[in-house]
Amino acid sequence: MNTATTRNALLPALVFAALATAIVSSLGMLLVPSIAAQFNVDVATAQWMLTVNLLAGAVATPILGRLSDGPHKKRLLLLSLGIMFIGSVLAAAAQNFELFLIGRALQGLSYGIVPITISIARRYVEKGKIQPAISTLSVTVASGIGIGYPLTGIIAGLFDYSFAFWFGAAFVLATIIVVWKVVPAGPDSQAESRPFDYLGTLLLTLGLGSLLLAISEGPKWGWGSMPLLALLIFASIILAVWVLVENKLEHPLINLRTLKQGEVLLANISAITLGAALYIGMSVSSLVAQADESTGYGLALPVFWAGFVIFPLSVGSFAANRIVRTLAKKVGLQIMLPIGAIIMSLAGTLLWLLHSELWEILISMLVFGLGMGASYAAMPALIARSVAVKELGSSVSFNQVLRTVGSSFGTAISSAILATHAGLNGEATPSGINMTFMLGAVLCIALGAALLVNSAIRTSRTTYSAPLRVD
Repeated sequence: MNTATTRNALLPALVFAALATAIVSSLGMLLVPSIAAQFNVDVATAQWMLTVNLLAGAVATPILGRLSDGPHKKRLLLLSLGIMFIGSVLAAAAQNFELFLIGRALQGLSYGIVPITISIARRYVEKGKIQPAISTLSVTVASGIGIGYPLTGIIAGLFDYSFAFWFGAAFVLATIIVVWKVVPAGPDSQAESRPFDYLGTLLLTLGLGSLLLAISEGPKWGWGSMPLLALLIFASIILAVWVLVENKLEHPLINLRTLKQGEVLLANISAITLGAALYIGMSVSSLVAQADESTGYGLALPVFWAGFVIFPLSVGSFAANRIVRTLAKKVGLQIMLPIGAIIMSLAGTLLWLLHSELWEILISMLVFGLGMGASYAAMPALIARSVAVKELGSSVSFNQVLRTVGSSFGTAISSAILATHAGLNGEATPSGINMTFMLGAVLCIALGAALLVNSAIRTSRTTYSAPLRVD
């Protein structure tokens, strides 16, 4: 393949890699009941397939992000995809629940693929196309989830859970072949070779892993239980020590000083909040879609059709990414973050007030996708403008970690609300569903209002810098 062809094929290849991560990460929520039945475990135990995947991803993402700032970007991407492939095969072929969980943990590396693709795009994509490329890669994961859910539902509905994981393995294998053929080989001559921060990695692994484990298991263990409180205290201490260590190192795992910059800080706060709101919207909508009509809110859709409830999210986010490119040239990309949050506020409010009919949920998911596409396109682009090239991978990966943390908070909070508003048979009650949807809407509204106020203040200052524009 000649140089011109390779250059033209690079972004599609990176998008394909990002799409693979979305497909793999979609192999979860809809399959929990199937996994519980297959391995003869209760649903609470089966949900560890989500928890272990989340923990592995949260730990791997900042490590992969830092390594992606180094010279061996293609090698790192292929290695990560290879581990994901092995994990998918293990999960598909597992004969016991323990081996299945190992496969799910290896699949957790999917969370760290996007920072690698963004670093490759920043290095090799033509200068005038870098910002749109970064926005596209960020949105692809969200768009891919809307595709992955229906595919998972179709495969699981027609066959069994293992076929869904075999499909994931085949998709990752195809991605490996595409990346191997298209992404430039050899070490990146412009990247620095820096010592790896092993101490910071260990501390972040212990602290972040403990925090996410506590958040994920809080509804099951009880928020006032001693094991949970001990784990939260341990996580707080370790993360505090990690911050002190990182601020003293010349080459830290994550340069915390860059995170204090205005646009980076806004992007990271938005990542946590929107991550929580989005997960609440998707998870509870999936619950409503599959719940029995006797609950008073359920649509009683079989798993074959339940995944299609999320599909409009993909359509909306894809459309938003196209619209963002046009608007950003006129108003600046940074304004797209509050606009996206406001649109997601509208979607959250629609879900809260209208979710008794399938078409209402589908419209809400479409609007959610529009807002998410605008927000997720803006976040990495703002970070890319504010940090040096050598810090891009780690900074974007930390933003990705915060999305994961936000999703964990969304999981824990929604689970806690639904658990405290349970019916006689343990099912969620209409009041619990309404309250959970309301929380998602409030999170988006609060963030959107805060971002609009911040934007107004920045605009009124005479020292306000020129808007970030997409060429």
